[in-house]
Amino acid sequence: MNTQPTLATLVSSNDVTGTKVFSPDGDHIGEIDHVMIDKLSGKIVYVAMTFGGFLGIGENQHSLPWPKLKYDPDKGGYVTNVTREMLEASPPRQQNWATDRRWEERLHGHYGIPPYWP
Repeated sequence: MNTQPTLATLVSSNDVTGTKVFSPDGDHIGEIDHVMIDKLSGKIVYVAMTFGGFLGIGENQHSLPWPKLKYDPDKGGYVTNVTREMLEASPPRQQNWATDRRWEERLHGHYGIPPYWP
């Protein structure tokens, strides 16, 4: 009989929304607004992060590839090696960004990670 406690690793998308994101230095750099899921593979591929502004005014929103985030239970949020400056310099989202493969290629190149598609 296994007497080790089971740690749940599943999380609802509702719980991801609003979760804080921290820089490599531990500074709070934003929150997750929503997740983007590839409907064919079922993988989370991006989060839309909000940062800056005050009370929702002047906020910026940028996409960050999911592999750039690691959950830190001690912080109760995600830690990334991405700085605020890297977020601000990321390729801007156009109206059709969710269907624009060239934008996705630029985004993945910006963060130095391979694309999620084959």
